[in-house]
Amino acid sequence: MAESELVPVQVGEKRGCTEDDEEDAPSKKPRVEDDHKNGGPPHRDEEDEPEDEAGDGEEDGETFADMMKHGLTELDVGILKYVSDHEGFSGILKERYSDFVVHEINKQGKIVHLDDLSIPAEAAEEVPAAPQPPEESYVLTEEQTKQLGELQLLRNKEDNVSIEVVDDTKEKRTLVHKAIKTQFPGLETKTEERDGHKFIVAYHVAGKKALAEVKTTAAPRKHFWPKNRGSFCHFVLYKENKDTMDAINVLSKFLRLRPNMFSYMGTKDKRAITVQEIAVLKITAERLAHLNKCLMNLKLGNFCYKNHPLKLGELQGNHFTVVIRNISGTDEQVHQALTSLKQTGFINYYGMQRFGTTAVPTQQVGRAILKNNWNEVVDLILKPRPGAEKEFLVRCREEWAKTQDPEAALKKLPNKRCVEGQLLRGLSMYGKKNIVTAFGLIPRNNRLMYIHSYQSVVWNTMVSRRIEAFGLKAVEGDLVLRGTAAHVLSAEEAETCSIHDVVMPLPGFDVIYPSHHVGKGYRELLSADGLDIDNMRHKVKDYSLAGAYRRIIIRPSDVSWEVIHYDDPRISLVHSDYEKLENKPAPVFNKEGKFRALRMEFSLPPSTYATMAIREVLKLDTSIKKQTQLNTTWFN
Repeated sequence: MAESELVPVQVGEKRGCTEDDEEDAPSKKPRVEDDHKNGGPPHRDEEDEPEDEAGDGEEDGETFADMMKHGLTELDVGILKYVSDHEGFSGILKERYSDFVVHEINKQGKIVHLDDLSIPAEAAEEVPAAPQPPEESYVLTEEQTKQLGELQLLRNKEDNVSIEVVDDTKEKRTLVHKAIKTQFPGLETKTEERDGHKFIVAYHVAGKKALAEVKTTAAPRKHFWPKNRGSFCHFVLYKENKDTMDAINVLSKFLRLRPNMFSYMGTKDKRAITVQEIAVLKITAERLAHLNKCLMNLKLGNFCYKNHPLKLGELQGNHFTVVIRNISGTDEQVHQALTSLKQTGFINYYGMQRFGTTAVPTQQVGRAILKNNWNEVVDLILKPRPGAEKEFLVRCREEWAKTQDPEAALKKLPNKRCVEGQLLRGLSMYGKKNIVTAFGLIPRNNRLMYIHSYQSVVWNTMVSRRIEAFGLKAVEGDLVLRGTAAHVLSAEEAETCSIHDVVMPLPGFDVIYPSHHVGKGYRELLSADGLDIDNMRHKVKDYSLAGAYRRIIIRPSDVSWEVIHYDDPRISLVHSDYEKLENKPAPVFNKEGKFRALRMEFSLPPSTYATMAIREVLKLDTSIKKQTQLNTTWFN
């Protein structure tokens, strides 16, 4: 994930841009930042980040560090100020993905945990057990069992296992099919005849060839569903180093479902351990629980049936457990920093992951879209850029720069579902004179991320000016919310309001601006970028921004912390839900250990960035560029 991927880790499933992502059309009303509908960014809880344009896995450490030499710093995106006056100290953020643990807070205000892998009792009664084959039936050999196990674990997604049925009868073949499907969830089977001999071929549902066959040959199966059972199975998804859409794509392949059959309240970090609630339509808890045998870095549990799906934004927030390793601060400095965070809070900036990791920031593309400059949009996305990239992307960009031929450039890409591939495919289909249509082949959420990124830079910049001009008190001309509408404070009203009540707008056609000089700065900033603040409606409806209001200071809840000492930098310093389920011992800290770390916990509302809370504590640039430099220095 774009936020602080500092150390090479095991690579999970490659990220694909799904064609099933849907989001509501832009609203004509401004909104408070808690709402995911348009005006501001779509809801991504703690991390609202653009996809890596390459869209396919992590770089190795040296290459990634080299690429980050051209990355953004906080100054580049308007992140300038702090609210506290304590002395900052250094530390390493996300040295391991297990140093960042996120638990969703559901709409009832309860922190979501994975603590039960069992199937609900009523489900166990309603779902009949699979019939056991008689003792004299066909038994898979040890070698066949080993081969099928390797296939199930995705060690070779394109492969299959062929089992010859010597004693060929329909009954025997049926038993083999059942044996494979029962013992190896995620595998499917078919019967083939070769040179007069019958073979049962097992293949993986998640394999590309298998998916193609399933789409063309497999009839949908009808499952019995009791009338008194809720239509949606809700479950807790625990995942490690994988983002939410990656996880759902994996589940959908195993279950042969479209990804939009799943619903959730918010997407979570990739480089982290996260726990959240998911709902899926008419899939039994038993089928879901079976997947725990063969999923890597994912676990499902706490199953129950309900009559409704989940909706984006329904959550109350997220609870974070964060470990900052190798801290330099004294115990007194740590106490001052965390006390300030607990009592005052932090500036509610959009975090660095909002703006991408490459040498062409996403907000530049967003500004070009808003200016209706489509040639610049194409140029920014496809032109060669400094910094290390995957070799195939370098070749693709070079080909485009040399020939301006979308089909020739597309041939350089093995993964055509990345942003560059989707744009080139659109240009080859519709031509360079129909760029708007061609750009539309990129999934809508990705397209909107560019303009939301531009909004976010404007918001960050203007909030820094507001803090610089007036400090941490409400003043005449500031905005506060009255219900969902913004109200301009008079001098008398400002005396009775707190800085925690003050909001600032994201630019749009249906918001008002502060009446003091910082409000006028919005017009100047957009004008310098070639945009008219009085004309934020776009020729393409998707890119018309209503605007939004966002609180400028956030005070976390449930704040706690401790300084811990340890000797082994390779061990996890957080006891995860899954480790507890497995009865694995909690980490033991050595008071005399040579390394020191800060372990902090806090809860945040939706659409706020934990990295910005951490920045306030450390007073350290959280950009990947700076963190990579710090991490490289530490490990060398």
